This record gives sequence, C-alpha cells and structure tokens, in this order.
Amino acid sequence: MTEPTRLLEFPCDFAIKVMGLSSPELEATVLALIQGHVTTLDNDAIKSRPSKKGKYTALTVTINATSQKQLDAIYQALSNCDAILMAL
Repeated sequence: MTEPTRLLEFPCDFAIKVMGLSSPELEATVLALIQGHVTTLDNDAIKSRPSKKGKYTALTVTINATSQKQLDAIYQALSNCDAILMAL
C-alpha cells in the first residue's frame, strides 16, 4: 500500500485567513490564539482588510507551520472563538 500524498511539506510559510465582525479587539484576539501555537510570529505577519461597508474585517496571518497537527490546533482554536466567523 502506498503512503498518501502530502499536500504540504513542513516546515513552510502558511497563510491563515480569518474573518470576523469588525472590532478593535479582533486582531489582538486572532494573534493571541495563533501565538499559542507558534514559536515566533513576525511583526509583518498580519494583514488586515475591512469589508466594503466596514462591518467585517478579513485578516491574513502568515506563520511558519511546522506540522499538520499544529495547523489543526490553530484552526480548532480559531473555530472555537465566538468573535471569528470563518477561518480558512
């Protein structure tokens, strides 16, 4: 039996996309959740973009991912947070 093909080779840079209702706390909340699972996070790792009418904010946080287990834990933490509507 052959081993399944891996989609990612670790370590690698990986962009996590998050959307939530715009608030002053959203970026800090997302960073805190992700920082619990990474050793370092660059100062320019996060990019923020408000929606056209400003109701929502889309964040992209680029991390150095070390394993699928790490990514799964990050997505679980983000999914459990009420302030986050979507994480991709």
